[in-house]
Amino acid sequence: MRSIDISKLELDWIFSETDTDRQFPSAVKLLTARKLTVATAESCTGGLIGKMFTDVSGASAVFVGGMITYTNRVKMRGLGVSAETIAEHSEVSAECACEMAECARAFFESNIGISATGFAGPSGGNERDEVGTVYLGISIAADTVVYRLCFGQLSRDEIRTRTAIFAAKELVNMLKKG
Repeated sequence: MRSIDISKLELDWIFSETDTDRQFPSAVKLLTARKLTVATAESCTGGLIGKMFTDVSGASAVFVGGMITYTNRVKMRGLGVSAETIAEHSEVSAECACEMAECARAFFESNIGISATGFAGPSGGNERDEVGTVYLGISIAADTVVYRLCFGQLSRDEIRTRTAIFAAKELVNMLKKG
């Protein structure tokens, strides 16, 4: 697992410079061209990443399915995240996001797994991760990257929407790199 921290300042810049409406159509186009499939495991985004994929015409060729894993019980029993990971690191951690993405890929037998777990607010957070922190995992083959996104005090909807768009943007970047 590779882990990358993205600060609020960097995220503000990304969203001021990014054509957000094109991220999911671009992802579907690239996935289709490469004959790859994607699946999601979502907690704080509540299925929004999967919804935004399926909003794109032609997504049925690449989007296999998704699981909303809002509780630890579902993360463990439904998806297959280990109880030890949650006990040791918590359900909002890079380690959990990594396992969620890898488990989504395995469970749905897809080429790519995307996960999101975090504190969308307005309550939650802890000493390490304040409200507005999301861990986003993208698992492709033997490589899983986890991004720690620090959105700060945005609204719950903004945090969830920006997480979903960031997921598509990073997937596009990864696919373009090969």
